[in-house]
This record gives sequence, C-alpha cells and structure tokens, in this order.
Amino acid sequence: MPKIFQVLDKVRPAYDWTYKIVLFICKILLIGDILITSYAVAGRYLGDLTPLLDDPAWSEEVVLTFMSYMAVLSAALAIRRGAHIRMTAFDRYLPKTVLRVLDIIADAAVFALGVIMLTVGWRYATTLGGRGFYVSLPWLSRFWMYFPVPLAGFAMIIFEIEAIYNHIKLFFVKEEEVND
Repeated sequence: MPKIFQVLDKVRPAYDWTYKIVLFICKILLIGDILITSYAVAGRYLGDLTPLLDDPAWSEEVVLTFMSYMAVLSAALAIRRGAHIRMTAFDRYLPKTVLRVLDIIADAAVFALGVIMLTVGWRYATTLGGRGFYVSLPWLSRFWMYFPVPLAGFAMIIFEIEAIYNHIKLFFVKEEEVND
C-alpha cells in the first residue's frame, strides 16, 4: 500500500468518532420521541382519570422537530455505511474502473448537496428560523426547527470526504488490502 494512504488512513478514527456521535444523537432523539409520544397519548386518553397525566401542547412540535433531526442525520449515517439508495442494475455489466468513476461522480454530487444543505440551511436557520418561535413554546426559537438541515449537511460533507477518499484509494490499492 502506498505510504500516502497509510498516513491518510490514520484519520479514520475521527470518522468513526463522528459516526458514533451522530448515531448516539439519533438514538437519544428516538428515545425522546417515544417517551414524549407515549406521554401525550396517555395524557390524551387517560388524562381524565388522573391529574398527573395531561396532553402537553408542546408535544407535537417537539416530536416533529426530533423526527426531522433523525431523518436527515440518519441519511448522513447511511452515506457512511454505503446504505443510501443507488441504482445497481448495470453494475455487473460495467468494468470496475467505470463503476469506481461513477461512484466518485455520485459522491461528488452528494458532497455538493451537503454543501448546499450546510450553506442554505444555515442561512434559513439563522434568518427565517431566528425570527420565529414555536407556537406552543414561545420562548424557544424556530432556529432549532431549521437547524437539522445544516447539521446534516455538515455530517454529509464529512462522510462524503471519507467515501470519495475510499473510492480514489481503490484505484491504487487492491480491494483485499483496503479491507485489512
């Protein structure tokens, strides 16, 4: 394996660390969604039986915000795992070199999407989101409703850099050496 790839492979733990953090955030958000939804449903149907349960007005907005974070962050996680949607019908008919070039082109397009999500999403989050507040939580800025888009864009950029590097590496290193 060429020396440059041995040096660049030392960055891999940073990608692993980023992946674990994003995955942990998604897990916490899922747990929060389940708990808040369960409490809201219990409050809606059992609220008359006990004063301890009620259907909080903020539950729907918070659950939807958590879901938007999970949706876009899990898409970034799929990029890291290579589990994103792709067409593979012609893969067995194309030479490996052509497939690698097409993979790099696809990764560059997704990288560009990540940059757009980061820049435009940040602009929306800070301008439009910064001007409004949640209806049921008037003290909470709508920035947090728009923030998942630039956050996911940043995660996509990180994971796409790794994917592009791995595809380029395959031009110079045998696949058996990559998996070691």
